[in-house]
Amino acid sequence: MAGADLADGTPVYDVKPYLPWADARPDARAGFAGEPPTPRLEVRLPDALAAAFPPAERAALLQALALDPRPAWQDDPERVYGFPFAGREVRFRVAGGVLSVLSADPAAAAADGAGGA
Repeated sequence: MAGADLADGTPVYDVKPYLPWADARPDARAGFAGEPPTPRLEVRLPDALAAAFPPAERAALLQALALDPRPAWQDDPERVYGFPFAGREVRFRVAGGVLSVLSADPAAAAADGAGGA
C-alpha cells in the first residue's frame, strides 16, 4: 500500500462513532451524534422522475436528498450536483432551501454523457 503510514504486520483499526438512531445496541451510549440528522431541504422530485424508482428506493432517495448531499462548503444555486443512486445518476440543483431534481438517468447513460444536465 503506497503512501500509508503503516508498519508491516501491524493491525489496522477502522473506528466509527456509535449512532443510536442507526445501530441497535440498547445498552450503548452516544457521544457527539446522539440524534438522527434533521432534514434541511425541501425536495422537488417531478412525478416522471419519481416513477423511475420503486416506492422503497424513492423514499430513501427523498430522505437522502432532504439531508443535503452537497459538500458543506458549496452553495452555488447555478451548480448542478449529482451522485449515483440505485443504478441511476441523480442530478439536482439547490436554491433557497429547495432541492430540485433535474434528472435520474441510468448510470451507464450518464457515464457516457448521454444523460443529465
